Amino acid sequence: MIQVAHLVKSYGLGRPALADISFEIARGEVAFISGPSGAGKSTLLKLLFRQEEPSEGQIWIDGRNVTRLHSRAVAQLRRRIGLVFQEFRLLPHLTALDNIALAAQVAGASKRASRTRAYQLLRELGLKERYDASPFTLSGGEQQRVAIARALINDPAVLLADEPTGNVDAEATEEVMKLLLRLRERGATILIATHDRHMIERYGTRVLRLERGALIGDLARESGG
Repeated sequence: MIQVAHLVKSYGLGRPALADISFEIARGEVAFISGPSGAGKSTLLKLLFRQEEPSEGQIWIDGRNVTRLHSRAVAQLRRRIGLVFQEFRLLPHLTALDNIALAAQVAGASKRASRTRAYQLLRELGLKERYDASPFTLSGGEQQRVAIARALINDPAVLLADEPTGNVDAEATEEVMKLLLRLRERGATILIATHDRHMIERYGTRVLRLERGALIGDLARESGG
């Protein structure tokens, strides 16, 4: 489902953000990207989503070369990718429910169906009482869960998540991971960048280890969950 070949991302002089990265992730696989801050985890996700373009190398998602897609084809590809940003990126003038529902409406769902599905996700994430709240009235953890629900509403074929549980407690982390892994049961491919060692030990069946922009480890193992 995801193939990366000799990927390089450089922002100028000095050490590149990513240096000659290559790996493959199969359809339905859950993989984690680990490594310290500055290792290149977020940069890699941005390249996969085509938020940025690589300096060298190729990326294929579901057989399509992401690095060669025109802007319209990039927009179509993104409808099949769920992305959980580290910064949340909620629209401040919309309620929690409408922030989630909008993603489904953009993909073609009716307003009624999208709002029904959005409320269901809010309920599963313990936020049903906050459906009409504005983002600025939500805590960091609540905003994170709204952002996760937004990424899940279209049942994406690929889910990219940048520290998806970085602002939630242990109990909420379990609920978030249950939702993410439910996508795997539908055949989705999931790639999660995280510092959370417990989450990796609990759920990781594949761990890609980045350090200073280089892929220094690729471990496959049985899941503990």
